[in-house]
Amino acid sequence: MGDAALPETRCLATVWLWPGHAVYRGPSLRLDAHCGSVLCLAVGLDAPFTVRADGFEQSVRTALIPPRTVHRVVATGERMLFCYIDPSSPRAKASWARMTTRSGGFGLDHRDEQELMGLAAQDEFDPVAAVNLACGPGAASIDDRIAAAAATLQTYPARSNSAADLAAEAHLSTSRFLHLFARDAGTSFRRYRMWARMLSVGRAVAKGADLTTAAADAGFASPSHFSDTFHAMCGLTPSRLLADGARIVVLDS
Repeated sequence: MGDAALPETRCLATVWLWPGHAVYRGPSLRLDAHCGSVLCLAVGLDAPFTVRADGFEQSVRTALIPPRTVHRVVATGERMLFCYIDPSSPRAKASWARMTTRSGGFGLDHRDEQELMGLAAQDEFDPVAAVNLACGPGAASIDDRIAAAAATLQTYPARSNSAADLAAEAHLSTSRFLHLFARDAGTSFRRYRMWARMLSVGRAVAKGADLTTAAADAGFASPSHFSDTFHAMCGLTPSRLLADGARIVVLDS
């Protein structure tokens, strides 16, 4: 199942975005070492890949990569599937339960990896179904005040949105707010804010905006700031991703 060739018309890279999630399906990316702000389920669609981190190296077909972990994905096959899962999603914690092995801080060998590879090989690929399969139903609870703060970050990414301001809106001290945010969102407040801005850029580019305008409207200080941040989070520059012909599809437009 995992070795079946995709038709050439479906080998083009596509990125799907919707609130709290992103999915990439396409040619294997020559990723540099990077440190993401969200969970990432990596799937080798036609061959294993290697996950490398400090003191860790493992060849697998599926790996769940936690936030704030410097790592590199080295693909040996031609195609990859990446499911990016917002840590504030109620299903984020449940995704760990879908991995059959834990090693080096990574989740390895998704219990439904054959189904994931089969889903990615379908003519009409459904990225939402892929995330549902990747995460399972989940039932984790999130403090309403943290959910509201996360929604503010996604709705108004260009605002300063300081932790102190959102803590005051939640009637919490800044220290308590940051503690609850990290506990419920699964990543730091600062990294989550950066993720929300990245999503905003993706939506704008999908609607025809250039990277410079989209980055400024999302609150990045400069185009180079956005490019450097994107590279650190994803392992390649945004211009290189788009130059390789990646298509962006926004599911909440």
